[in-house]
Amino acid sequence: MNEIIFLVEESPEGGYIARALRESIFTEADNLNDLHKNACDAVLCHFDEGKAPPMIRLHFVRDEVIAVSSCRGICPAANSSRNYSA
Repeated sequence: MNEIIFLVEESPEGGYIARALRESIFTEADNLNDLHKNACDAVLCHFDEGKAPPMIRLHFVRDEVIAVSSCRGICPAANSSRNYSA
């Protein structure tokens, strides 16, 4: 294994939550600097000495919700006279 990948999300309480893919590793932190340290520590604690992958990838996931009713002011297509309904 060349790298371990963490999915990172913003925590509702603030900070970040990180979960590793394919390994049972979880960590969290209040800021990015601490997240880097905590991810390294979690990986080194999880694997036997010398068995940890050489790279840690943090993949940030962020959800955004856009109300369709607000598109009229920001989307040129929403302001046209075209009818997109089927």
